[in-house]
Amino acid sequence: MNNTPPSAAGTAASPTQPAQRPRATARLQVIVPVYNEQEVISEFMQRLHQVLDHEPVNWSVLFVNDGSGDDTLAQLQRLNRQDKRVGYINLSRNFGKEHAMTAGLDLCDADAVVIMDVDLQDPPELIPEMLREWQNGYDVVYATRRERQGETALKKATAHGFYRLMNRLGEIPIPKDTGDYRLLSRRAVAALRQLRERNRFMKGLYAWIGYRQKGILFDREPRAAGNSKWNLAKLWRFAIDGITAFSTVPLRFATWIGLVVAAFAFVYGLVIIIKTLLHGNDVPGYPSLMTVILFLGGIQLMAIGVIGEYLGRMFSETKQRPLYLIESVQPAEAEERR
Repeated sequence: MNNTPPSAAGTAASPTQPAQRPRATARLQVIVPVYNEQEVISEFMQRLHQVLDHEPVNWSVLFVNDGSGDDTLAQLQRLNRQDKRVGYINLSRNFGKEHAMTAGLDLCDADAVVIMDVDLQDPPELIPEMLREWQNGYDVVYATRRERQGETALKKATAHGFYRLMNRLGEIPIPKDTGDYRLLSRRAVAALRQLRERNRFMKGLYAWIGYRQKGILFDREPRAAGNSKWNLAKLWRFAIDGITAFSTVPLRFATWIGLVVAAFAFVYGLVIIIKTLLHGNDVPGYPSLMTVILFLGGIQLMAIGVIGEYLGRMFSETKQRPLYLIESVQPAEAEERR
């Protein structure tokens, strides 16, 4: 893939103004990870046609079937027979959304790539605006949620808190309230292909590569059909993956809390010694003794657990297993516009 910056050919861009990119002959590919989404694929394609058929780009769609157990793959095969602009990657099993998106990025071939979900919570109508910003020279154009319709108060609160916690703990600023819906330039995709860690947190990787990035606001709609595949346990693991992938603050926190507890224990020990010298040795209380033991034991187990999370991820990385395995591929063929 050509990794040449947009200002490397033609008229050089000024340091403050992104280079302009042509759209008339540009190739756009939409990468869509899917897992048991048979109810919404047809409606998604209708909306995508309504938007992209009027844009001066040569576009195609690359679905990544992440081990679906329903009729998803059969629908993708049928769409491919009807329209060669629709291709698909069929993974050998369910590897998770982060790995499915990675598979799509590894096999795509376009000037610009849009990653989005199929449930239509990410409206395709934003793509023309993303293309305009890409044309203005931005390498990453991400969609930031202004409103999150159709979601519970708990989901909204936890998502709101997670992004802000990540920015407090992490070394790389991550756009708040922003999912995976974004446009990537050719060189941004080439940069992401070099990042091969097994415990993947794509939102952090998008931010880590740098380049020119810009956000656009939108109101997130409820799912068009089907149910979310994210439950509380998966969201919790996802949050832990994000924190451990881009921050070592929890390790330092365990160290600091250990020092604080040790300091309190030292001061308390001095108090006991002084009290004994001045007033004699009282019979120690069993409840207070058990409280201290349980408290210190809990602190130690928490610290060991934090260390274990990082060690577990190091163990996973050292095995160097493939990020995903592909069972079959049907590439998409963009329709050339003149």
